[in-house]
Amino acid sequence: MGLIGLISDTHGLVRPLVFDALAGVELILHAGDVGEGVLDELRVIAPVRAVCGNTDPIDDPELSPSIEIEHEGIRVHVSHGHEVGSPTPERLLAKYNADVIVYGHTHKQLVVNVERRWVVNPGAAGQRRFKLQPSVGRLSISGGEIAIEIIELV
Repeated sequence: MGLIGLISDTHGLVRPLVFDALAGVELILHAGDVGEGVLDELRVIAPVRAVCGNTDPIDDPELSPSIEIEHEGIRVHVSHGHEVGSPTPERLLAKYNADVIVYGHTHKQLVVNVERRWVVNPGAAGQRRFKLQPSVGRLSISGGEIAIEIIELV
């Protein structure tokens, strides 16, 4: 599981460019606001784990409140971000003790490294809102090293 796809805020839309952007990933982590049918479409690319966003039904058995995984000693936390109010890197770093924190909710792409801990928002992959470019992310973990790439869906 060295290459992980990061996606969020699809709101029921899987853009065709997502398939190329996430080609070759071994796992997809969805940071919430999924929408109907999205997980089945993404499973064509790779296995998917997803968290519940503020627009998702809280009783959906495919969605978790949060996800914690570990690969090569690197701990990854995924949640939607709305649980901390207005999510900021500072709030997320204070709440979660992980090496990589992945969230969504704001629809804004963000990659921040604070003292060797990463906070990542892959941006919104669904309907374009707030004049923001739709995007996804790729997280690479190899030899304990972390690399994060944001891919705009244009």
